[in-house]
Amino acid sequence: MPLLILSILIQLALVVHVMKTGRNTSWIYILLFFPLIGGLAYVIVELLPSMGQSPGGQRMRRSMSKTLNPHREVREAAQNFSVASTASNALVLAEQLMEKQAYEQAREVLEHSMTGLHATDPELMMALAKALFGQGEYLACLETLDDFKQHNPQRTSEEGHLLYARALEKSGRVNDARTEYEVLAGYGSSPEPACRLARILAEAGDVAASKDLYRSVVEKARVSGKHYHRLHRRWIQIAEENAA
Repeated sequence: MPLLILSILIQLALVVHVMKTGRNTSWIYILLFFPLIGGLAYVIVELLPSMGQSPGGQRMRRSMSKTLNPHREVREAAQNFSVASTASNALVLAEQLMEKQAYEQAREVLEHSMTGLHATDPELMMALAKALFGQGEYLACLETLDDFKQHNPQRTSEEGHLLYARALEKSGRVNDARTEYEVLAGYGSSPEPACRLARILAEAGDVAASKDLYRSVVEKARVSGKHYHRLHRRWIQIAEENAA
């Protein structure tokens, strides 16, 4: 009996969906007279394609693809790089490898490609700095980012600036890192620098200033949209946990 009631409720819900979304009314008759087969057909023909076209549906499809075949994108990127070892293919492969935390392999791909005209390519240099950081080579990361600034003086990168501050902190230059986090917290779009700065302040004993920073992150999140929350969920949660 519960299954029968559930099937009726699903059938009615699909009928309501047909009416509310303005789909072909023939579906109503199919759903009413052929509830099981009709419902399944409606889901396959009407619902799944529309879900796949929506941003949420596309994200879900990508997530399922990664779960079922986690190394597909790396293999495809490696194949493309083997066919044509261009700078753009190297960058894609390196990014895919770093997603799998294969930082040493990513570094090798990038260094292989950073020759001639591409020796100071800004995208490759930034990716190399990330690979070096992932390997724990913080001094080399700082040197690479210094070279990046030297060869690309007009180019600014919030991501690179944050990476520089983190590498300073990891290499023991906490005061220098604090200065960079302060600058980043002033102009950056992400709450991460403010949270990292707040942690340094708390570790130095300035708990009041630390909590003020965390509260500012929480307040900004409160007046920001869903995209901001989705993009920075981790740091917003950290701020909320430490702001009280």
